[in-house]
Amino acid sequence: MTMHPALAAGHHVLAARFGVVALSLAAAFLYAVTSVLQHGATQAVPSGRLLRPSLLAALVRQPRWLASHVVDATAYVLQFLALRAGSLVAVETLLVTGLLFALPLGAAASHRRPQRLDWLSTGAIVAGLGIFLVAARPVVGAGNTSRFGWVVTSVAVGVGIVGLVAVAERGPGRWRAPALGAASGALFALTAALAKASGHLLDRGLGHALGSWQPYALAALAIVGVVLSQSAFYAGPLQASLPMLTITEPLVAGAIGLAAFHEHVATHGLRAVGGAAAVIMLVGGIVGLSRSPLVIGPDVPAEESRPR
Repeated sequence: MTMHPALAAGHHVLAARFGVVALSLAAAFLYAVTSVLQHGATQAVPSGRLLRPSLLAALVRQPRWLASHVVDATAYVLQFLALRAGSLVAVETLLVTGLLFALPLGAAASHRRPQRLDWLSTGAIVAGLGIFLVAARPVVGAGNTSRFGWVVTSVAVGVGIVGLVAVAERGPGRWRAPALGAASGALFALTAALAKASGHLLDRGLGHALGSWQPYALAALAIVGVVLSQSAFYAGPLQASLPMLTITEPLVAGAIGLAAFHEHVATHGLRAVGGAAAVIMLVGGIVGLSRSPLVIGPDVPAEESRPR
């Protein structure tokens, strides 16, 4: 018995969406593990190495930091596969669940039970994600953008990153971790866009992908991303950098998806109201959960207070 073409198409769409969600959640879990491992490694490095090559030189000698990149690479492959089939808006929003996965990881490591704020924040994130995906209904757009689109996107994101790094270097010490966290999130959003474009090019064959500039830009920015993210973790407690990174990445990626990749979200009526409310719930839940001892672990010294 053959299935009606319309039903078959519907089943295919549902299977594709389920696959995108599953891949994104798996990547979020592994990114949570990566963040915990890398932050712990950076806190063992002496002070005075913020945004310097010597920071990576010190980290590369730590087995925990090297192991984190095996986990990180696996997460990136899963994210890459999700981006090939899904939208930037949906995939990057789902990566917010990394904080949810950090909660049980922190509970198991510290032998502590979640407190009321942990549960409230978790509920806000889960509800916000669900409402956003249902209300906004993000739709996949183009697999790539024009040269003009890339220029505008790169300049806009690049100026923002440079400005945030300048704030981290010249502003008060308490601004360093949040500013670098936001800069890392913006850069990761741009690399996600490049990953989506590279996947689209790969669909046309390996030779076509290798003959294009996007994969090489992706590799170069990935290295810069390592320096920025490790400097953000190095600059202070995880609750100072992780919230900004977690919030900035989906916001910037969503803007790129909508403006450059012609993705769509519902912008009228109750769906628009629901989408806006969901974003507020997500941000509140992220900020609340990122302050939980189960997520950030025990208090750690800021960069200035490390032994020299």
